[in-house]
Order: sequence, then structure tokens, then C-alpha cells
Amino acid sequence: ELERRRGPALRLEQRAAGGVGCVVWDAALVLAKFLDTGACPLARRHVLELGAGTGAVGIMAATLGANVTVTDLQELQELLMVNIENNKHLVTGSVRAKVLKWGEDVTEFQPPPDYILMADCIYYEESLEPLLKTLKDLTGPDTCVLCCYEQRTMGKNPEIERKYFELLQMDFELEEIPLDKHDEEYRSEDIHIINIHRRPT
Repeated sequence: ELERRRGPALRLEQRAAGGVGCVVWDAALVLAKFLDTGACPLARRHVLELGAGTGAVGIMAATLGANVTVTDLQELQELLMVNIENNKHLVTGSVRAKVLKWGEDVTEFQPPPDYILMADCIYYEESLEPLLKTLKDLTGPDTCVLCCYEQRTMGKNPEIERKYFELLQMDFELEEIPLDKHDEEYRSEDIHIINIHRRPT
């Protein structure tokens, strides 16, 4: 259960088997609860979540009045559908699940959304370039990308993170949202929320 400031909690199913997308990660909780603070005006906004997994972040946005498309690979669609169904009575905007594989055609997701949400999407080196391509293809000059990630110090994680932000800064401007703007309870020194915009051309 994920508590909300107003109204009943979200109820999210997870799966014991099926890889990283089947669990609600801490970064997803931090981002969902940040949205719940009301920091971003979401009502009637067009929102896209990348690598949605359980859909926690996107469904939270939909309860705040956004029109949301949660996206992930084909094998996660069933879990996304279950969680959308479980929480549809709380949704004041709209929410639907679609398959989106990073690096592939995004025509059906145009025009660019107002917000793109990403929680813990940077941990596979081989997915960095496809993810960046998708971000470039999806964002317009006014799109706000909120990327929340947990800083991991094990193995190749720091190097992957550094490379991701280096590549990202070629086309985007980044600004970290200070910790005191996060939800009072759902915050952590090693979980960061970055506000990302296209560089003006």
C-alpha cells in the first residue's frame, strides 16, 4: 500500500518472479510521494512514464488528475493492467498501459508529453543509448522530465551513472530538486530527483 495525502492508499501488486520490473523500488516510492506533495501541476497534463514496472509513479500521477500512459516491455503489461484495475476508482485523470521499447519508434506517443517520469531507469549499460534516444525523440521544448534514481556504489553502477549524465548533458539541462522539497517521510540522501529539460536549440 502506498499512502496518499488525500484519499485512500494505492494498492500495488508486486511479483516474486520476473525480474527488476516486478517490484516497487525505493526510487519509485520517492518520486510518487514527491508528486503527491503537489510540487508539479499535474491536473489535465499529458504524462508518460518510462520503464514503469508496477506503474506506481504513473498511477499516482493519474490520481492527481494527469492523463497518463505507463510504458514498459511486453512482459510487464499484465502486471501494469492489474495495478491500473486495482486503483482505477482513485484515478481522477486517466491511465493506460502501452508497450514501449527504448530506442524504437515513438510516433504513437506524439505529440510530446508535458511530463516524462522515470524511476530507477539507469542501471544497464546497454540500455543507456536506447534510453537517451527515446528521451530525445519524446521530448519537446516544454517537456519536463523527472528522473529519480538511487545512487549505487557497487560494481559498475557509478561509472554507468556518470556516463548517463555525461551523455544526457549534450542535449539536456539538469537541475537537482533539493531534498527538502521531497516528501518529509519518503526521502533519502542517496535518492535523487533530477529535473531535466531540452537545451534550447
